[in-house]
Amino acid sequence: MNRREMIAASMAAAACFTLAPAARAQSAAGPAVREMLTSAARLSTTRLGARDGFFGDSLVRIPLPGTLRSAQQRLRPAGLSGPLDDVELRMNRAAEAAMPAARDLFVNAIRTLTIEDAAGIVRGGDTAATQYLRGRTAAPLTGLMRPPMERTLSESGAYSAVDAASNLVTARSGLGRLFGSRAPAANLRDQVTDFAVEKALDGVFHYIGVEERAIRRDPLRQGASLLGRIMGG
Repeated sequence: MNRREMIAASMAAAACFTLAPAARAQSAAGPAVREMLTSAARLSTTRLGARDGFFGDSLVRIPLPGTLRSAQQRLRPAGLSGPLDDVELRMNRAAEAAMPAARDLFVNAIRTLTIEDAAGIVRGGDTAATQYLRGRTAAPLTGLMRPPMERTLSESGAYSAVDAASNLVTARSGLGRLFGSRAPAANLRDQVTDFAVEKALDGVFHYIGVEERAIRRDPLRQGASLLGRIMGG
């Protein structure tokens, strides 16, 4: 072997030693990011699934959707907003009750994370994993969350409260114009359901982001041992 061949062989060997740790790190990134996201999803859904997890938290409390909220604000000074206040409470209770189903959906979605996605997340910003999860799961999760949300809204009595609120508002002279017309109760139920699902997911992703930032700052303390090793903890 001449000198040029020896140098080339040495460079190739060095490259192998250089790439091996990177390859190992990339292969470990998948389990590490799954561990982090699973932990963040479980912590956030457990937090929000507790009583007053949504209703008692001003950052994620679900308000009434547009027209109902306008009616609530106009009726409150006259002491007539009780039925609408009840709808708001029951919407939040329904979101809290839907969190176990949401947790299962998140965990199943996290299992589809690829090694390439995980490597990019490790190198990304403080909420890169949350942004990835939202981008990949928001649309299907909205569809998957709607049936349990409908069920919990029905079982909690929220739909009955919507019907009562609709009757109250449309019965008040002039207040029916807030809805553009006499909105059928079924349409209001759909509005409430869609809005509750959207805001419930907003709340979950908010706290998944909070948990992700905490885990990235101190992965070992937060129990994300695999991520700690990947990030040099």
